[in-house]
Amino acid sequence: MRKYAYIHLDNIAKAVLTDIGTEELAHWEIVGTLIYKIVDRASPEELKEAGIGPHYAQHGRALYPHDAAGVPWTAAYIQSFEDPITSLHEDLAAEEKARATYENLINMTDDRGVIETLSFLREREVVHFQRFGETLRLVQEHMDHIKHKR
Repeated sequence: MRKYAYIHLDNIAKAVLTDIGTEELAHWEIVGTLIYKIVDRASPEELKEAGIGPHYAQHGRALYPHDAAGVPWTAAYIQSFEDPITSLHEDLAAEEKARATYENLINMTDDRGVIETLSFLREREVVHFQRFGETLRLVQEHMDHIKHKR
């Protein structure tokens, strides 16, 4: 493989990571909008009955990213390691967890609009998983080539 091919591979991997990262931020926006629309007109009693009374007590209807148990989101959830193969495996696992979470949420509702939105997000996680897998294969081939060249 010529030096140009290495540079090209590096640019492909960076582009995939940038595209997926950008889309993941859009997912946050979609989920936030979905949540806002669901709780916008709910009474405090309805919010309490839905199990989100503690959120309402602390944040009103404002969006505050936390998990289902109320644990606030933190950058500590983002995994990274200097080895790109390890990091890509983490990315693959994260995409599968997100896909499974969307599936669970879909199973918990009968609202067509919510199901369609979550189904779209679930499908994008599958695409991300595929793109990460392709990138992993390219990076592994690149690293194997470097090892054999030594």
